[in-house]
Amino acid sequence: MLNKKRKNNNHKTPLPWEHPKPRSEDPKAMALVKKIMQSPTYRLAEEDPGFISSYEARGIRLEVDYLKAELAMSKFGIEHTIVVFGSARIHEHKTAMAKLKEIQKKVEENPVSKSLLSELYMAERMVEKSVYYDDARMLGRYIGRSGKGPEDCRVILMTGGGPGIMEAANRGSFDVGAKSIGLNIQLPHEQYPNPYITPELCFQFHYFAIRKLHFFLRAKALVVYPGGFGTLDELFEILTLVQTRKTSPIPVVMVGKSYWRKLIDFDFLKEEGVIAPEDLETFKLVDNAADAWDQIIGWHKERKMPLFMKGESSGRD
Repeated sequence: MLNKKRKNNNHKTPLPWEHPKPRSEDPKAMALVKKIMQSPTYRLAEEDPGFISSYEARGIRLEVDYLKAELAMSKFGIEHTIVVFGSARIHEHKTAMAKLKEIQKKVEENPVSKSLLSELYMAERMVEKSVYYDDARMLGRYIGRSGKGPEDCRVILMTGGGPGIMEAANRGSFDVGAKSIGLNIQLPHEQYPNPYITPELCFQFHYFAIRKLHFFLRAKALVVYPGGFGTLDELFEILTLVQTRKTSPIPVVMVGKSYWRKLIDFDFLKEEGVIAPEDLETFKLVDNAADAWDQIIGWHKERKMPLFMKGESSGRD
């Protein structure tokens, strides 16, 4: 019956609501109708920025913030992710050296400046840490070469989408022709995604909470390089989730033993009784990408849930 009505709906006579009230009936009618149609309440909800950005519509914004990336990743057949975190301030060696030389020149001109000497020290430390850029890039290659090859997106690299260590990891997958994901975040200041993320898998989120959800939703491992507040935030997020049994354990690998041992005294936490001895088994400290990747593969094999099928590459084959 409904289909029949639709077929016979090619009417030639205008319907009563297809035109406003005639001026002949009320000279003010058109002006009144225009005023109504210009009101924000008359707009479709999806076309009303005032409504969409309102406090009351936050639930809707949270949902679409999540859903857009979820649908795209499902479309690519992404099942598992290897998540890599680390400082956005760690550059590749040539960039770190260029910054060091620039500061050295300033210090030569003003050798007693305490602020310049402090900058010099930090620049020297950044040159030392530039080895982690190359290492994260190598890790990206291992991940990109795993499975059935570059076109296989079942296990894929995911980063925060920014520069530094994140760029290095995405760049490694890019080197071997593999796809990789970048989860960027909208901030008050202008920022750009690194150039090595697969365009169709680069997302920008409004909410940190939704971005975190996507970081851990498909994660089968977390690799953490030296970093600051953001890196520590993500690290302790997953350690807390595993500790509280809110999520199943995954291998958490921290690259750079000397950095992490100096930054966090985990043994002190155990001795003080604020964490349990078994909490120290939640993560492993390693020195490089090769050890990190071996740790991830071994962890999954030990538990008889390998990341890759028999005959598929583990990335280092």
